[in-house]
Amino acid sequence: MPPKKKSVVGAPSTMKELKDTLWKAADKLRGSMDASQYKDVILGLVFLKYVSDAFDERREAIKAELAGEGMTEDQIATLIDDQDEYLAGGVFWVPETARWKYLSENSNGVQGLNGEAGKTAGELVDAAMRNIMLSNTTLAGTLPMIFNSDSLDQRRLGELIDLLSDTRFTGHGSTKARDLLGEVYEYFLEKFARAEGKRGGEFYTPAGVVRVLVEVLEPYSGRVYDPCCGSGGMFVQTEKFVESHGGNPAEVSVFGQEANQRTWQMAKMNLGIHGITGNLGDRWEDTFVQDKHPDMLADFVMANPPFNIKDWARKEDDKRWKFGVPPAGNANYAWIQHIISKLAARGSAGVVMANGSMSSNSGGEGDIRAQLVEADLVSCMIALPTQLFRSTGIPVCVWFFAKDKSVGPKGSIDRQGQVLFIDARNMGTMIDRAERALSDEDIKKIGTTFHSWRGAKSAEGVEYQDEPGFCYSATLAEIKEADYALTPGRYVGAAAIEDDGEPIGEKIERLTSELLARFDESDRLQALVREQLGRVL
Repeated sequence: MPPKKKSVVGAPSTMKELKDTLWKAADKLRGSMDASQYKDVILGLVFLKYVSDAFDERREAIKAELAGEGMTEDQIATLIDDQDEYLAGGVFWVPETARWKYLSENSNGVQGLNGEAGKTAGELVDAAMRNIMLSNTTLAGTLPMIFNSDSLDQRRLGELIDLLSDTRFTGHGSTKARDLLGEVYEYFLEKFARAEGKRGGEFYTPAGVVRVLVEVLEPYSGRVYDPCCGSGGMFVQTEKFVESHGGNPAEVSVFGQEANQRTWQMAKMNLGIHGITGNLGDRWEDTFVQDKHPDMLADFVMANPPFNIKDWARKEDDKRWKFGVPPAGNANYAWIQHIISKLAARGSAGVVMANGSMSSNSGGEGDIRAQLVEADLVSCMIALPTQLFRSTGIPVCVWFFAKDKSVGPKGSIDRQGQVLFIDARNMGTMIDRAERALSDEDIKKIGTTFHSWRGAKSAEGVEYQDEPGFCYSATLAEIKEADYALTPGRYVGAAAIEDDGEPIGEKIERLTSELLARFDESDRLQALVREQLGRVL
């Protein structure tokens, strides 16, 4: 057996160091590759490293179990390759030449285990991806096979393999391993979304926005659906929500669809890393062309559809258009009606949309919106702050729908004929010049406001009250009077201004005096500058 190559870097010791080191390594791969290409390289390698580590850990556990049963080494050697033993432990079967140890020892072209001539690192990784997919039907068509590309520097690929060899994604139990790898994977998704700019919005929704949807909907159990699931962030955040509230993620069934092949592959890997068994269809497909889940009705729908799509597969006689045919030049209301059509009798949904969707009247959108309101399907509208999405400067909002606002958890308030408006535009903190992020406190306030309005158990002890400038519960009559515009700013009003105790007349006189004094000072400085310039000239 050839010796393991010497690592090019020291092993990362903290999560931050691990993330930063891996990102720097990934960044080195760029060369002539754009962000979307090397994204697939690094995410594919991280996934491959995880499944290999998980396999090795399960293999050792099986050995220990068999030895504990008194079996001999020969008996153990016979039984150790029973694939069902790995699948039963929630672990993918990894063929010998796809295991990380083999890749690490042979990625520099050293003769392989089968006596074959040495291959490039890219050839070895592509073969590993192919063999893993052949051995695990749930991964069919999922893993990237792009590692032997002419645009990929094989030397740097080998260095990245060495770096990952120093990083073990197991050792503390499968849940801990998945948490670690999942966090790394999500970190890369976010970094790649930023690196790709506008194209990043195709696969990534900022974590804060996803959390708003999850915290409001509270998907503790049932069927969760996303018709444009991107890299699967809605599903991952649902799992985290359920676990953080002491629930059982197994009680959540995941259904999704994605039109972009590479994004669909990322979602499949993301679910696999997090141990989520999800149905994303047998392949990628446009939801408007072919619904991969035609008979499924969901308890929860969470989606961030592409905004204002002009070129989409529109059919005027589509049965989903119960509230009016969406215009050919904008798919926003097509997404909304598709999502509503997928809701079960007591289902609810949260949908991220461009702000224009709340008030647009073009192409019959105003009439569709009016019918949605009159059908009492809209439960809450939230205007979000700007710059949450690095991929677009378009201001966004979240629509929440409920098939039946009269029902809910025990003790819920009947909110038929009412809509909650929340103006969250002043929330969030700039994390750099281009991007804003919602804090935990921001998200909690939004969620608590909604749940207190509904009288949900999660807001027990908190009584809902309208808050000027932030939230208001409007009747359908009020919305009709506003010509069915659903912009929160029209309903919540302005925040109350704190009274400083100074009479208004005295305040005006004081401010006027201060302003005139500043004018005088400006005139004096202007004259001084002119005098100095005159001396120079």
